[in-house]
Amino acid sequence: MTKVVVAMSGGVDSSVAAALLVEQGYEVIGLMLRLWSEQGDGANRCCTPDAVIEARRVADALNIPFYVRDYKEIFKATVVDFFINSYLHGVTPNPCIVCNREIRFGRLLDEAMNLGAAYVATGHYARLRQTADGTYQLLKALDSHKDQSYVLHILTQERLARVMFPLGQLTKPQVRHIAAQKNLPVHNRPDSQDLCFVGEGTYRDFLRRQVPEANRPGEIVNTAGEVVGHHQGLANYTVGQRKGLGVYRPEPWYVLRLDSATNRLMVGPLEELGQTRLKARQVNYLNDTPTEPLTITAKIRYKAQEVPATLTPLPNACAHLTFDAPLRDITPGQAVVFFQDEVVVGGGVIE
Repeated sequence: MTKVVVAMSGGVDSSVAAALLVEQGYEVIGLMLRLWSEQGDGANRCCTPDAVIEARRVADALNIPFYVRDYKEIFKATVVDFFINSYLHGVTPNPCIVCNREIRFGRLLDEAMNLGAAYVATGHYARLRQTADGTYQLLKALDSHKDQSYVLHILTQERLARVMFPLGQLTKPQVRHIAAQKNLPVHNRPDSQDLCFVGEGTYRDFLRRQVPEANRPGEIVNTAGEVVGHHQGLANYTVGQRKGLGVYRPEPWYVLRLDSATNRLMVGPLEELGQTRLKARQVNYLNDTPTEPLTITAKIRYKAQEVPATLTPLPNACAHLTFDAPLRDITPGQAVVFFQDEVVVGGGVIE
């Protein structure tokens, strides 16, 4: 019997993933990683004591073993510190992608292999397809509203061969229906919405508590370098932001750039915001690395609209993207992910 480790969070998605694999005849093991959190009442939202209890209840209902591993220090050093340092350097990170690359499909995959498992399964909404030559493609989920292929673009062929996404063919209502049918105790548990390591409030509140220097006031300037106001710390702003600038003009002004070297926030009108090009670094291609320009669609944020673009590969795991129309919210530090129809071509970090 093939052994599969399921990354369980105590939520409905990972619980149904485990239930489906049990139903399909796999030998399933539930595994939860305890991650670093802020101290206090609003601590870590993804692996609270309650979440551990819920995951264990699901495992008991499915009659599968369940283990918890302490990854607090590794998660803090790998994901949380990266998140903080990114904001200190004036870029807007996506810590979930780093977590997927280093923790969920890195360390957890190693844990699974140590338990003798052939695969790791998660509750992500995405699909896999093996081609005639034996390689794997990562595909969008059938449910476009829940598709999470964007945050999985960091996978390699070696890892694609070891992962499973049991929910890729399902919609969220179908998943909840399955959970209710199987009497899983988490069938009506609400979805997690925020960063798991942030306690009370928003990520900006988190930065104020953890790194007060991220809220050092500075000058707001226009593209001519003229001082037009003062900001309350670069961590409170992101490219494309309009509200909360405290700069009053006849027409709306937007954040154009964050300059951590000078602690200056550059703003301007909408016509100065849009860009048609970006450069990406740390580019990962899930299949063959292209040698010529490719016609693709791209997403510059997880919730962004997919738009047409031309991808030009560059040396040193870099790439240029040229868009058919200007985009407002090209933000350094965010991931840009490339698609051809339903297939994920790859992705990288916006530079």
